[in-house]
Amino acid sequence: MSEFKRARLSVSLLSLMLVCTVFGAKDKKASNVETETWKTDPKFDLVLDKIANRESQFVKNLRQYSPMVETYIQNMRPDKDLAVVPVSDEYFLGRIKLQAGVNDVTFLPDHPDQKEAAHTSTLHKIFSSMQKVTHLKHSDSQQTGYMSDGFAQMIIMDMSAFDRQHYEFRFMRREFLGDVRTLVIDVKPKLPQSQARFIGRIWAEDQQYNVVRFNGTYTPQPKHGEYLHFDSWRLNMGNDQWLPAYVYSEETDLMRGRDHWDFRAQTLLWGYDVTHPSKNSEYTDIAVDSTDKVKDESNSKQDLTAVEGERAWQRQAEDNVLERMQRAAFLAPEGPVDKVLNTVVQNLEITNKLDVEPEVRCRVLLTQPMESFTVGHTIVVSRGLLDALPDEASLAVILAHEMGHILSSHQLNEKYAFSDRMIFPDEQTVSNITVRRTPEEEKEADTKALQLLQNSPYKDKLPSAGLFLAAMKSEAPQLPHLLKGEFGNPLDSPQSGIRMGSLTVGAPALRVRDVNQIAALPLGGRIRLDSWSDQITIQKTRPVHILFASEKMAFQITPMFPYLTRGTSGGTEAGGGKPVSSDPTPSAPSAKPKPTETSTSQRP
Repeated sequence: MSEFKRARLSVSLLSLMLVCTVFGAKDKKASNVETETWKTDPKFDLVLDKIANRESQFVKNLRQYSPMVETYIQNMRPDKDLAVVPVSDEYFLGRIKLQAGVNDVTFLPDHPDQKEAAHTSTLHKIFSSMQKVTHLKHSDSQQTGYMSDGFAQMIIMDMSAFDRQHYEFRFMRREFLGDVRTLVIDVKPKLPQSQARFIGRIWAEDQQYNVVRFNGTYTPQPKHGEYLHFDSWRLNMGNDQWLPAYVYSEETDLMRGRDHWDFRAQTLLWGYDVTHPSKNSEYTDIAVDSTDKVKDESNSKQDLTAVEGERAWQRQAEDNVLERMQRAAFLAPEGPVDKVLNTVVQNLEITNKLDVEPEVRCRVLLTQPMESFTVGHTIVVSRGLLDALPDEASLAVILAHEMGHILSSHQLNEKYAFSDRMIFPDEQTVSNITVRRTPEEEKEADTKALQLLQNSPYKDKLPSAGLFLAAMKSEAPQLPHLLKGEFGNPLDSPQSGIRMGSLTVGAPALRVRDVNQIAALPLGGRIRLDSWSDQITIQKTRPVHILFASEKMAFQITPMFPYLTRGTSGGTEAGGGKPVSSDPTPSAPSAKPKPTETSTSQRP
């Protein structure tokens, strides 16, 4: 047991309809809210009424969506040189359906509590909460944990009463959040209050008066628990529609008796457009050409040969899986980041004089756990892994391992070529798509990858990649959920060890307190996810000089500060990040070109 009592940290996601239960707790602690009345003038009151009306409309509009929700949590402990370091982690992935009452589902198939009765809210039973700390009794023992009665607190300030009748407001200043000028307003509930309400600060854009950010907690505290603090951001998804996208939660000195909580949590929401009910109406937009205009544009005028037919059948299975994963909001649509990955693959192919058919493609998994795997001849790399990679050589090692599987003829099960295999609920995607490899296949892929790298333009930079693998191995015991993956093999496993582990032998010694050695990057700093369209882009940022070892934060959750814009979403703003080039890579190489540098440079 560590010096601080820690319990398993998880996240409970109830429907927004349950928030009234949260706010209806009878036993309350004494409130710490100041009793001074904040005075406003009539002009400011008009602005407040507009903000209240927009927030009420926001709550109504939100019920038409069923976004994906991912929460990753790291329990922390103090460190003399690094400020804080993670000691354990938890992970949740699911979808909230808000159309009609409580209907929440988890997408993680191997959680033990999934065997609970079907009538019980899955997420409430499986995951406890970031929002309220309480004590859970199991038999005769008492276990400390995180509990909440609603996920809605993180994305909604008040379900029905965010107005001047229930709250007091104090104007602080104007402030730009990216390109958006906002009104910064402090908020507290009016006294006396009969139920828990939001207290903190809001940022409302100054044109339509939508709340784009709110930061704080709820008050008064429950007698047997704690409402935790959160910083919630909304992004413009087009048509002046601001929807929840990021939530950051942190506690550093939360004490209850002898128990101490110290954690960071990051919640992302996406898939608004993918899961929107109106997607079915797209059929009406399909133009049907007359038969005299329809022509077969294929080059071949004859049946496929036996080899070509086998390849086409395997490619059909591959395409079926990729299409199903994208439809379930697991896989990003094809975009500019794929081109960066494809450039590295082409570098490996060119220098090794490879001609692979069908061609090797790359796609990006939208989830945080660090993993990579192959679906036929398509290499899939997770958003979390791309975030943490420090340089192009490290990326090349990841892609070379997956190319090792392809060149070793480790194929996708051809059963997926039958379309009926793809007809299942979205929440069963992880269970129904199998792409894991045996330990023997993993070792074979490592051997093949080392051969590719020795003939590649990355051969002199492999010590840097080995350093990344060494850093990952050192964090594996503390961060099992980050390195586990949901589809592919774990990057570190008891059977196979650390992937491409032989590269760590020639790597420099890992010096976590050396500001000049960057072994891995923090999470969330490079890849930006568009919550509406699921498009991802690489955020181009200026180099930041590291002053202290505590600023390295390898593999750690960090606070999120998206660059807000008023423009429409859909991939052009990178989910609220600064606009980036739609094509960050050089033009595609022609036959036998020289290897190309990509835009994945190391952070200083």
